[in-house]
Amino acid sequence: MPDHDPPVPANPVLSVSSLNRLVRDRLESAFPLTWVGGEISNLTFATSGHVYFSLKDANAQVRCAMWRNRAQLLGWRPENGQQVEARALVSFYEPRGEFQLSVETIRRAGRGDLFERFLRLRARLEAEGLFAAEIKRPLPEHPRVLAIVTSLQAAALHDVLTTLRRRAPHVRIDLYPTPVQGEGAAERIAAALQRAGAGDCDAIILCRGGGSIEDLWPFNEEVVARAIRASQIPVVAGIGHETDFTIADFAADLRAATPTAAAEILSPDRDALLAHLQQFRRRITRQFARGVVERAQQLDSLAARLIDPTERLRQRRESIVRLGRQLDRARDNLLGIRRHALETLGHRLHSARPRPQHARDNLQHLRHRIGQAARQQISGGAGKLIALQASLTQLDPKAVLGRGYALAIGPDGRAVRDSSKLSPGDSLRLGFARGSAAVTVNQVVAAPEAD
Repeated sequence: MPDHDPPVPANPVLSVSSLNRLVRDRLESAFPLTWVGGEISNLTFATSGHVYFSLKDANAQVRCAMWRNRAQLLGWRPENGQQVEARALVSFYEPRGEFQLSVETIRRAGRGDLFERFLRLRARLEAEGLFAAEIKRPLPEHPRVLAIVTSLQAAALHDVLTTLRRRAPHVRIDLYPTPVQGEGAAERIAAALQRAGAGDCDAIILCRGGGSIEDLWPFNEEVVARAIRASQIPVVAGIGHETDFTIADFAADLRAATPTAAAEILSPDRDALLAHLQQFRRRITRQFARGVVERAQQLDSLAARLIDPTERLRQRRESIVRLGRQLDRARDNLLGIRRHALETLGHRLHSARPRPQHARDNLQHLRHRIGQAARQQISGGAGKLIALQASLTQLDPKAVLGRGYALAIGPDGRAVRDSSKLSPGDSLRLGFARGSAAVTVNQVVAAPEAD
């Protein structure tokens, strides 16, 4: 019980919501998570996955709710009339003012310790990923060899063998006998699974009949679960009745409701296979008949296109005659073209034939013309040479000096052309037709300005 009660509002008039809230707080704080035993009644499985029921005894009953995430982990299906123990929290549903239990898990009454061990092992292996759907192995569609791991004295073995002989007599059965209950049974079951997985079987059926939780306990041992997952071939578990769940069921690649159901899952129905085979035979027969009809139609079409050999020979003869005429015309045309080309080449050859006398006359005429042209070139060149010599003689400075002129060279070594460039006292050198003389300027006379 809490150390103090929740405060009472100062207003003595409470609303229904406030009252229900106070009751809920008082109840949920007063009762911890606890086990409650009783008989299941008014059981309802909602479409949402939630489970609703009542727990009752001889004198009272209480409403219970088990939410979907908890119900999915239950591992067995509750039924009305079962004596169970529910681990629950006391709660109060405010909208309807109802007192109820929020159930965490349920166990069958009288199985507390074993069931607790079952829940703990299942939670640990599930957290490890040993039950994950993605690691489940696919089952063979048409197995040739099946291994059965069970006890030779088990009633389930007879049911499984009967089902397999009825549904699939062609499937070979390999038995791996092992104790399925009692001390050391779990280790021997695991060893039998290992031997079966090392053989040439396509799948393994792990089975036994129903019994109490103590009888089925070897299938709740961790060693069996790990042997199932370590198998190289898929394992189908058919253990107990439909409402019995074991750790082996969760670890197996597929859980069957019963051993017989496990045999049915792994054995293709021989009658159904024969029916399918008969359907395939009929389909093949229809397709073959359809193919024959289609080929016959094609043959008729091809036959209609066939031509009588005599008619074909006549057509070939006419074609040969026609092609012969075309060949003659082509030959005549080609000969005419070649004859015309030959005549043209003859004319060109006659025109190009050398004529020595005509060439000799042309050569003589050309020699005469070349002589005349050479004499004219020489005469014209001589006249030009004489004119150039006369021009050079007139331009020769020595010729000018020979007529009494002198060339005045200034101090800078250049010819003096303007007296304004000179000053009295400048030294000049006068060049004559014969020899030269050094003189000094005494007076500079400027040239008269032009009008």
